[in-house]
Amino acid sequence: MKKILCILLVLFFLPLCPGMAAEKTIVASFYPVYILAANVLDGVEGVKLSSMTAPATGCLHDYQLLTSDMRALSKAEALLINGAGMENFLPDLQKQMPGLAIVDCSQGIELICTEDHAHQDAHHDHEHGEFNAHIWLDPENAVMMVENLVSALSDILPGQAEKIQQNGAAYIARLKTLDEELAAAIAALPRKTIVTFHEAFPYFARAYGLEVAAVVALEPDEPISPRMLSQVVEAVKNAGNPPLFTEPQYDSAALTAIQQETGAAVFELDPMVTGDGALTAYEDTMRKNLSVLQAALGDE
Repeated sequence: MKKILCILLVLFFLPLCPGMAAEKTIVASFYPVYILAANVLDGVEGVKLSSMTAPATGCLHDYQLLTSDMRALSKAEALLINGAGMENFLPDLQKQMPGLAIVDCSQGIELICTEDHAHQDAHHDHEHGEFNAHIWLDPENAVMMVENLVSALSDILPGQAEKIQQNGAAYIARLKTLDEELAAAIAALPRKTIVTFHEAFPYFARAYGLEVAAVVALEPDEPISPRMLSQVVEAVKNAGNPPLFTEPQYDSAALTAIQQETGAAVFELDPMVTGDGALTAYEDTMRKNLSVLQAALGDE
């Protein structure tokens, strides 16, 4: 009986013994950051990575923190953010949780000012952030985001730094291969002009020499007035009716109306803000987008 009691006491106090550190939680703000971080932390022991928002949430342009988010972040070692203004809740969060480590993946990336596309977006009346936040859609930017994650997570998890750095190097090699593949294939396309549903693709367009002739909505849920719609239709016609690109996360009656007015073909580009969480999700989505662009911009 005494032996059994001793065993039970050992089992009870085992989690408190030195060297038996509790699992550390790292939180990513939303899906693209989660995918990049999942590759960096793949196989890293003693770490739990979670996404603050559900994989179906999409962009965080107007996201409001929930009580459940605050509860999860109160237990987190760090919050990994996209940066560039995507997480507009960040100032309030930092006031409420000044001790929470924030890892900004946008550090060092050349950001695109929203004013850079004023010629495309003159028909939009309301204000938006200073910078376009969809940085991950350029694989070169994704590489820099991974480098930022590797550096920060190596400091946060020093005991796992070697594994984190190995993962980062392997993932960066994959992303660079992807970038070379996209660059070669898109350069060979005879046409380069597109019209997008919302302001998600400026970084992608800049990376591969595409011209965004018009944007239907700066934000996915932006209401489209008849005047705005008319101006987009005019821009599409003036550009020679290039293909229109919807997004799988959003329905757009405006794009349907533009298609009817212009006769432009409609295709679907995925900004990778939702998905199944696979480690290869970034590459899979980009290669799927490439296939769509080849169909849309190839020889007619």
